[in-house]
Amino acid sequence: MTSPFVFPPVVSSSLRVSGRVVRLASALAMITALSACGGGEWFGGKEDPPLPGTRVSILEHDRNLKPANDASTDAIHLPAPEPNDSWPQAGGYSHHAMQHMVVNAVPKKVWSTNVGNGTAKRNRLMSEPVVADNVLYVIDSSAEVSALDAQTGKTLWSVDLAPDYDEDESILGGGVAIDNGRLYVTTGFAEVFALDPKTGKTLWQTTVPSPMRAAPTVNGGRVFVVTVDNKGLALAASDGRILWTHAGVEEATTLLTGPAPAVDNGVVLMPYTSGEIAALRVDNGLPLWSDTVIAARRTDSAANLSDISARPVIDNNRVYVIGHSGLMVSIDLRTGDRAWEVELSSLSQPWLAGKFLYAVTTDAEAVCIDTTNGKILWVHQLAQWKDPEEHTGRILWTGPTLASDRLIVTGSNGELFALSPYDGSVLGKVSVSDGITLPPAVANNTLYFLNDAADILAFR
Repeated sequence: MTSPFVFPPVVSSSLRVSGRVVRLASALAMITALSACGGGEWFGGKEDPPLPGTRVSILEHDRNLKPANDASTDAIHLPAPEPNDSWPQAGGYSHHAMQHMVVNAVPKKVWSTNVGNGTAKRNRLMSEPVVADNVLYVIDSSAEVSALDAQTGKTLWSVDLAPDYDEDESILGGGVAIDNGRLYVTTGFAEVFALDPKTGKTLWQTTVPSPMRAAPTVNGGRVFVVTVDNKGLALAASDGRILWTHAGVEEATTLLTGPAPAVDNGVVLMPYTSGEIAALRVDNGLPLWSDTVIAARRTDSAANLSDISARPVIDNNRVYVIGHSGLMVSIDLRTGDRAWEVELSSLSQPWLAGKFLYAVTTDAEAVCIDTTNGKILWVHQLAQWKDPEEHTGRILWTGPTLASDRLIVTGSNGELFALSPYDGSVLGKVSVSDGITLPPAVANNTLYFLNDAADILAFR
């Protein structure tokens, strides 16, 4: 029997006793679900207490994050979970601020389907699926786009967008977005497509100056993309015409990542591998401001890679950006002025919910930050190594995603954790067959994971 993806029932964030969420009903539901299916690992286990002593950094650039001296988790109150019937772009919508999603109390794996080639030495999956009108769309690491029935996983159509001259089928990048009845696709072959979402037929095709790793972002009749040589482009959604181009500083050495642009209130944020974040007007590409998200103290070769690998987030005229080199900043969308900064590094988009921001660092730390002042409220250390004694098999953690009072983080070791958004404690975990290094899409009470083997796992 398939084990359930156990989430205790949603408890309103306002129901708290001495600053803690009341969890009696949640615990009872979890015990019932586990006893019914015979599983003891699914989001119901407890971590062993941490070993005593002082934590010593394994990596030279580790900031040894800790909560602020005056931090209080009693003040964490989240917006109520809200249902959604679509996940049309990477990060949800163009602003990437999805707040608090809804999933069922005890979601179970309802189907899984392979969608092509997964992550390998020369190929890499770079973007999560998107969902609209009960259809899921995904691109594999060889530029094959597939449409699946979101309820059953049945393949509706697939189309190969790799050019005929590609002999070794090597590609790094690409993603999908759906808007106003069209499916937009970027590829590592420097091409942008608009497809008919019902048939996969090409409506238009545009060649851009260089390949793209990130998914496109669509807003207001424009398709925004970032190329590997730090060019930001806006294309007309109607016919693929290039409307304007912005040039960032080129970087010789970069990470194999690709964050999609963020768009809101007439402003597009272009994240570049140089560590620059450029705020541009969506209508003509004119610069409004720019900032360089690079930590001043960088001591090892990995930290010296300045990439912005995490998608920026826009909410309430505030921008949140994390650089790989070890800095997170909060910036005023209109003026470009920094409100605060925190020394941490991440490859994944942070998750905003109300006044709180959640992130997973490159040092395997899940953190909660108060967006009003940048204070760290709690830190939870995840496993860094598959073999902690030998320090081998580095684990890459991705996320988090907030759904029904649970922060979901996924690991390259095939483990999925549910953490409390209120204090970071582990609520449970589950193991799957392959690593998951992309965040899930969330729609219609369902979590859609794309694992490294190019399997879609649907939990509902």
